[in-house]
Amino acid sequence: MGELSADSFDAGLESAGDELAVVFFWGFDCFNCEIAKKAMLARPDAIRALGLRWFHSNVYEHRELGRRFMLHGVPTWFFFHRGKRLGRATGWHGLAQFEAAVAAAREKIRAAAGD
Repeated sequence: MGELSADSFDAGLESAGDELAVVFFWGFDCFNCEIAKKAMLARPDAIRALGLRWFHSNVYEHRELGRRFMLHGVPTWFFFHRGKRLGRATGWHGLAQFEAAVAAAREKIRAAAGD
């Protein structure tokens, strides 16, 4: 999982190429962020099966990214394809809801390809 700062954000997303990229915005000493991390680490095969290119950013350290994406809380995940923001998931509500957010992002990619 690559770490992104305000300076490296756009280049990091560009490095994902045609992959569906996800950025995990979190904060140090964030209780809900730790719950999300533990839940994801408990199901590594399921998380890997989503086929995502993972990035992360501590928005307590990189506040400009929090402002850029108008974050009002963490954890938050933003989905990107070829640098275009496709959607987000806010808070950890379980793997099924996260999988649904990934599926919705992939559907947006399919719909755009059909245009």
